[in-house]
Amino acid sequence: MARHRTHSIEFKRQIAQDYLAGETLHSLARRHDLSRNLVRIWIQKFEAGAFDDEAIAADTIEAYEARIAALERLVGRQTLEIEFLKGALSTHPEREAQLRPSSPAPRHLHRRRMPADGDRALHLLRSARG
Repeated sequence: MARHRTHSIEFKRQIAQDYLAGETLHSLARRHDLSRNLVRIWIQKFEAGAFDDEAIAADTIEAYEARIAALERLVGRQTLEIEFLKGALSTHPEREAQLRPSSPAPRHLHRRRMPADGDRALHLLRSARG
């Protein structure tokens, strides 16, 4: 099975600098147990400025922004689901009265069970309320 290693930016930068200082591609690859093609790719990226601190920071910011956008979409989807469930509950006031006990009992005495009619939305809403 192929092994996949990850190397730090500093290591890649050092390999590229060693090559540009005059060391041969073959000796670098052999000494560090790397593919010559991988070393070539690192050299090209180094020459293009991909290993600069500003480029690394920009990539990190871009990854964070993508993650934030994904989380915002998830929050939006969950907000829509909550609003839908609230609407479903408000259209059935008799079910809402059944779900709310007339006298508040200690929380540990309430049994969790599915509603008899299988109304999944109401069950989810009740679970979400705690």
